[in-house]
Amino acid sequence: MKLYKKLIAAAAVLLLCLLIRKPVPCCVILAVFAAALLAENVITELRLRRQLNSLIQYITRVQDDLSLAAPECAAEGLTGILQSEIYKVIALLREQYSGEKKQKEYMTDMLSDISHQIKTPLTAIQLMTELLEQPELDADTRMDYAEKIDLQVSRITWLIRNLLALSRMEAGVLSMKPEPFPLPELISEIVDSLAVMAELRGVALQTEIPALTLKADRHWFTEALMNIIKNCIEHTDDGGYVRIRAWQNNLFTELTVEDNGCGIKAADLPHIFERFYKAENASAQSVGIGLALAKQVIFAHGGTVEAESREGEGTCFTVRIYRMG
Repeated sequence: MKLYKKLIAAAAVLLLCLLIRKPVPCCVILAVFAAALLAENVITELRLRRQLNSLIQYITRVQDDLSLAAPECAAEGLTGILQSEIYKVIALLREQYSGEKKQKEYMTDMLSDISHQIKTPLTAIQLMTELLEQPELDADTRMDYAEKIDLQVSRITWLIRNLLALSRMEAGVLSMKPEPFPLPELISEIVDSLAVMAELRGVALQTEIPALTLKADRHWFTEALMNIIKNCIEHTDDGGYVRIRAWQNNLFTELTVEDNGCGIKAADLPHIFERFYKAENASAQSVGIGLALAKQVIFAHGGTVEAESREGEGTCFTVRIYRMG
């Protein structure tokens, strides 16, 4: 009961006494008022003590279990503010703890992935090193083994570099540095770098790129698009093609990479952007990193990437980068 309410109650008692023409000493009225005030103070103190005890018990329990849900904040005044702020701090600690736990699990998985992926090339290097120790080997054979060892070392370097980049992107600690650049120039550079690979497989690289400007992190976007185009080349047979197109509107720039290769099975299609996923028709050298890295790079730009495919007919990747500013 508020103070003004107590005063009104005391005035009502006095007025009632006057109406029934019975004198009431002021001390009686004061006594009634004092009793009401004392009773409310006692009740308020008990309520406050109960709320504080409940809060202390929650803080004690939550030290052992941060996932413990906070009770409803029913307190008023300063106690309610204190209760609300404590719950906010605990919620923040819970979020930080959850993030650290996920990060530790992620690092464990990443190290496991790296060790698993480099096991095969390391085994090959060890075997060829032992063969090189044989004194009867001729110079040409030694040179052949040395070149194969160098190839495996390059593969390990590529694996680790891309795994670390993928992990940093998935963890959100690798920031993009977008800047405008001519899109035809970028596509030309990618096509030139993949020309030998395409020629060896008998695949024609076709481009239809108008004079557009794209704002993106040039280095990482090149990496992403190259991985997608390379994937299409690897799954296209002799005599096939990989066609790269682009167009732009006021909202986004869209690129499509289309091939007439073997296509992707319907069961594999939802998983092709997952790390280390290998479809049944994947090459022996494939480790399932390229498309996963491409997806993370595009997502880091606020873009999207999708794949449509029909087995035996080909695949089409669609990349959209939304215009910023």
